[in-house]
Amino acid sequence: MSAPAVEAQEPFNRKTLFWGIFASLLAAAGFFLLSTYAPDFRQPGNGGATPLSKSGVGYAGLAEWLRLTGEAPLMARTEDDLARDILLIVTISPDSDPEALDHILALRDDRETLFVLPKWQTLPLQQHEGWKMKIERLPDTVVNDWLGRIAKAKLGVGRSTVEQLEIRGHLVAAPQDMQWVADDHPIIAAGSGKAVLIEFQDKPFFILTDPDLINNAALKDPEKAAAALGLIALLQPDDGPVMFDLTLHGAGRKYDLAKLLVEPPFLALTLTILIAAALAFLHGLGRFGPPRIGPGAIAFGKRALVDTTATLMRRAGRLDELGGRYAALMRVRAGALLGAPQGLQGKALDHWLDSRDKEQAGGFTTRSQAAGEAKNLTQMQQAAERLHNWTARRLGERR
Repeated sequence: MSAPAVEAQEPFNRKTLFWGIFASLLAAAGFFLLSTYAPDFRQPGNGGATPLSKSGVGYAGLAEWLRLTGEAPLMARTEDDLARDILLIVTISPDSDPEALDHILALRDDRETLFVLPKWQTLPLQQHEGWKMKIERLPDTVVNDWLGRIAKAKLGVGRSTVEQLEIRGHLVAAPQDMQWVADDHPIIAAGSGKAVLIEFQDKPFFILTDPDLINNAALKDPEKAAAALGLIALLQPDDGPVMFDLTLHGAGRKYDLAKLLVEPPFLALTLTILIAAALAFLHGLGRFGPPRIGPGAIAFGKRALVDTTATLMRRAGRLDELGGRYAALMRVRAGALLGAPQGLQGKALDHWLDSRDKEQAGGFTTRSQAAGEAKNLTQMQQAAERLHNWTARRLGERR
């Protein structure tokens, strides 16, 4: 008694394989998108002079102070943000991108903008991540380079003797090593003909030459904190919202091939390729009929040999001589098949073969001469066919 047959089972369930592949593709797509846009979500708060930095030269304190005393400030990360018609505060760091500043100047040509110049050279504080250690003032040439991109002005030479500044009713101590520029109509004066806050005559641009009036280090003093709000109120049109710039510190300026693939106008092309790949994959899951075996690189058989020989002769330019040689070959073959006497050659063999034809005088000779005189492939093929048929017919009569 034979054992019952056991049905073959697949090692994996098809649904399990499908959902496994789908989950893998979904995870890969998510990883690709997160890797592409991760720099945009990363906050540029590395301890520098940014509105997100909590170091002494940063401005996170001012942003938080504005939020607590009124409306939370906005953060400009894109060109659309920079084009909004509200007060923009641009905090310049020594390592900022000069081209980004030029771009901001072009976009904000007719909108209220406050530019805060850099002042201190700093180093990271190892004990506290995100903190900075003040080394010394930046050289005037470095600050003037940034100032010259905004206005035709330079820092004043020498120290100001003013010990206090008046900012909208608040008297605050003058910053250490105060930076100032010469101006006869300052918004905030630092002495006779000296200013720390100036306004353009032809544009709604403002320049704060000394950042120690509004940065984190300044806000530890209650009077300076109150004065900082007064300074912003001087420039803020109609008590509207305030916006800090982040593009100067790297936000929204990193473009790469991955973003081009997933953003218009190339998003349509990417989706088309993905859909085509999905359709090809689905089409490959099933097959209609047996697989077709393609031809080999080298053909076999008598026909392939004949075709190859004909091709070689055609390329060698020897077709004109082929008719006579074929007629000579058929003469010898016909003589052998019909039993011609030994030693007969040439015309003697032609006469003997003609004598085998009772229907037509000189039948073989006529056909042989036609093959030798053929000038093209068509004539040659017809003559060869007639020679072959004559030989086959005589051979059939003999049998």
